[in-house]
Amino acid sequence: MNRPRFRAVLRAFVLPAAALLTLLSLPAAAPPARAASAEPRPPRGFVALADVDPTILQEMRYVTVHNFTGHRVDGYLRPMCVLTREAADALHRAQRSLLRRGYGLKVYDCYRPQRAVNDFVEWAEDLADTRMKAEFYPRVDKSRLFEDGYIAAKSGHSRGSTLDVTIVKLPARPTRPYVPGEPLVPCYAPREQRFPDNSVDMGTGFDCFDTLSHTLDPRITGVQRANRLLLKSALEREGFVNLPEEWWHYTFKPEPFPGTYFDFPVLRRPAP
Repeated sequence: MNRPRFRAVLRAFVLPAAALLTLLSLPAAAPPARAASAEPRPPRGFVALADVDPTILQEMRYVTVHNFTGHRVDGYLRPMCVLTREAADALHRAQRSLLRRGYGLKVYDCYRPQRAVNDFVEWAEDLADTRMKAEFYPRVDKSRLFEDGYIAAKSGHSRGSTLDVTIVKLPARPTRPYVPGEPLVPCYAPREQRFPDNSVDMGTGFDCFDTLSHTLDPRITGVQRANRLLLKSALEREGFVNLPEEWWHYTFKPEPFPGTYFDFPVLRRPAP
């Protein structure tokens, strides 16, 4: 064999061999990633409010960016109210009594996953994020949200029998969508100035971090006070207890899960 031909044969052998050595020197391929564990499902005893009473309006704020954080809150994957069966049945009874008077209920929040509460805590610790301050907490320094009790590491909402609720005059007009970046107005401003809501006038908007939100604050008078008392009496007759610092916050008693803080996402209708 002449020299040029020998060199060509040698190159044909050496190059594949070198490639093989390179492949052998590479780290072994990682094993396939484990499938993500399935999200926890609601336990027996939870229901979708719409399955119990579809006439109760739902404006689930935390699945939108129109809330005090300015972002969609972790754990809310569907705009639906989930409650324990006992709380939903009691709310249905309250709704029937209000319908006879030309009013109806509207919920802003119901069951709240623990991951959503954790999201609130993380947001509150970021003192630089004040994008929604002008509407939801204009008179409160963000550094005081924990100390003043507006944010906490645990919430009764995660036990499934607490909800945020208001009253609407029927027939209720739809609330217009919030436009991110639109000018913000303090939540305690006169009703015609603050963000529109088809709720009756309660003196402040929902989630207003201000002492004017205290249910029986003496500065709230006239029609506004009457509206708060109408909501309070309708719900208390059915076993709900109001949080005095928030006119919208009610818990059904006795709670079916008084010591459990659930973390299943708001994703699907619970099994009947």
